[in-house]
Amino acid sequence: MHLTKREAPIEAVRARAYTIPTDRPEADGTYAWKSTTLVVAEVSAAGKTGIGYTYNDASAAQLVEATLAPTLIGEDAWNVDALWLRMQQRVRNIGRSGLAATAISALDCALWDVKARLLDMPLARLLGAMRSHVPLYGSGGFTTYTDDEIRAQLGGWVHEDGCRWVKIKIGTEPSRDPHRVAVAREAIGDAGCVGGWAGGGGWGVRGGGWRRDGGIAGTFCAE
Repeated sequence: MHLTKREAPIEAVRARAYTIPTDRPEADGTYAWKSTTLVVAEVSAAGKTGIGYTYNDASAAQLVEATLAPTLIGEDAWNVDALWLRMQQRVRNIGRSGLAATAISALDCALWDVKARLLDMPLARLLGAMRSHVPLYGSGGFTTYTDDEIRAQLGGWVHEDGCRWVKIKIGTEPSRDPHRVAVAREAIGDAGCVGGWAGGGGWGVRGGGWRRDGGIAGTFCAE
């Protein structure tokens, strides 16, 4: 297939932001919040629509529709790598990190999704699977949670949902963190491992490393 031949021209690019309240206040070592904003992007080509999403401010949706969409409309949906590069070039003067990076990420996922739909195959099959099963971990245990809330959440993930690891947030009150890690360790028993995250890559707060003994390893943990 010639790359210049548009056999699946992109017809539409859309984005919407949805603010979803959390079930209770949440916090880590650097920030506190009561809701999360989800930005959903859609790319339509040759009668198929792919979706992607990201977490960011609602303005990411405007960046998708006003800035990035014009670089995609009319282009061939088959050429995902070339379109990713076009989007990177488009945000050069805006800055590639932060808002632009998440907006491009959502569109990149949508482009791969629509390509898989055009081929009528699962995305995992298109990309190529390395394994048939993937172990799970649960991320929660916010610093606003009580001990009982930590026990209920983490214990449920490991003993009922099959998670192998859990991660709690630390850093709001560092003096309480060893106790909170111990509560988490008690909740999951020997079935899993506990990790800690201060938020934002640490920001000077020492996050808990992965340890089976329930202690804090004194290393930075970042997602």
